Amino acid sequence: MNRRTFLKAGGAALLMAPSLVTEAVSAREPSLVAVAEGSDFAAITRRAIHGVGGMKRFVKPGDIVVVKPNMGWDRTTDQGANTHPLVVRAVVEECLAAGAKRVKVFDNTCNDARRCYVNSGIEGALKGMKGVTCTHIEKERFKMVTLNGSFLKEWELYDEALSADVYINVPVAKHHGLSKLTLGLKNVMGIMGGNRGYIHRNIDIALADINAHVKSHLTVIDATRILTAHGPQGGSMADVKVLNKVIASTDTVAADAYATTLFGLKPADIAVTVAAFKRGLGEMNLDKIRVIKV
Repeated sequence: MNRRTFLKAGGAALLMAPSLVTEAVSAREPSLVAVAEGSDFAAITRRAIHGVGGMKRFVKPGDIVVVKPNMGWDRTTDQGANTHPLVVRAVVEECLAAGAKRVKVFDNTCNDARRCYVNSGIEGALKGMKGVTCTHIEKERFKMVTLNGSFLKEWELYDEALSADVYINVPVAKHHGLSKLTLGLKNVMGIMGGNRGYIHRNIDIALADINAHVKSHLTVIDATRILTAHGPQGGSMADVKVLNKVIASTDTVAADAYATTLFGLKPADIAVTVAAFKRGLGEMNLDKIRVIKV
C-alpha cells in the first residue's frame, strides 16, 4: 500500500492516534508460511502457492511478472547451488495460468552466465514457453536507485525487476560461507549491479536496505534439496541433503525464518534475517508465524 492509498483508507487517523496503530498491529493476522512436501516438485510448488492464496492473489491478467530464481552458479541441478528448474517452471506456469502477459526470468550470475543458465537446467525447463523469457542480464539496463538506507544510500538495480507489476522471489535454501545461509532475503543480490563484493562489509544491513526498496510479492523457497556446507557454490554431493520441500509466503522474513530451521539453526542465528526483522520487513519469531502443511 502506497502513502496515498494508506491515507484514503484511514491511515491519517492512525497517524494521529498512536494507540490505534498499536491496536491495529496487534490485531494483524500472523504471517503465513505454507510448506508442501513430496517427490513431485511441480505439484508441491503449486500446493505451497495455493496454501498462501494461489497465484491469482498476486498476478492479474495482463501483468508483467519477474520470477527471480537463483541460477548464479555453474552447477548441475542435483548439486543444490541453484533453484530447481521444476520449481521455477511450476511458478512460471502458475503465473501464466493467472493471466500474466509476460514472465521474465533472469539472474546476475557469479559464474559465466551461459554455463549457469544451461547447467542449472532452468533455461532448458522454460524453453518454448509462450510469453516467457529467460535472458541474460544486460549490463546497460542497471539504473542507479536512491535507497537512503542505513548502509547503502544508492545502488544499481536491474530495471526489469523495478518495473515489473509483480516480483516473485524463488531462491534455493543453502549454506553460505559469509552469511551462514542464503535464502529469500539474500536472493535479491541477483538484481544488483555494481561491485557486489562491497556489501560484504555490512551484508546484513545492506540486504535489508535493498529488500526495503524491492519487496517480493511472493517468496517461494526451494528446499527440495539443500546445500548444507561449502555454499554458496557447493560442488560435492556429500553436502546435499534431500528434503523434498517447498516453502511459500508473502513475508520473505517469515519464509526465511522457517527455512532456517531446516538447517538446525534459529532465525536469530542469521544476521540478515535479524536485520530485516528489525527494519520491519517481516516476522522472524516462529511463535508468531502460522505454519501450515499443505
